[in-house]
Amino acid sequence: MTVWIDADSCPRTVREYILNYTDTHNVPVVFAANRVIPVQKPYHHLTSVVCGKESGAADDYIVEHAVPGDLVITRDIPLADRLIKKDIATINDRGSVFEKETIQKRLKEREFSMQLAQIGLIGYKDNTFGKKELSAFATCFDREFQRLAAQ
Repeated sequence: MTVWIDADSCPRTVREYILNYTDTHNVPVVFAANRVIPVQKPYHHLTSVVCGKESGAADDYIVEHAVPGDLVITRDIPLADRLIKKDIATINDRGSVFEKETIQKRLKEREFSMQLAQIGLIGYKDNTFGKKELSAFATCFDREFQRLAAQ
């Protein structure tokens, strides 16, 4: 198993949690991003891939290289859809599993929200990430990691 992180928008605390967790299990982690993602200390199991600056480059890299049995962390719903179609386990940084049964609904909700934002009917989103969100993520990550490790 490899843990892939769509690292551009992944909170630092989530990245650190994953690195510490996978360090104890000796599982490789790949950060894919459009820039260098800083880490607090060196990890022998971490690979950082700086993809092109064009939109979707990191997403394309993850889709091209991840395989069934891997775990991907992203908040990008279209990326999650692409991965699910390849039978790759995908979760977001808030502790939700992306599933085949619900991904189309999530895509439609995203599209609708973007349309509302474009015409100015919605704006501010609370992007607060604290202990509660990290705890929800940790629970989800552990569950999915253990499920995949048992396969």
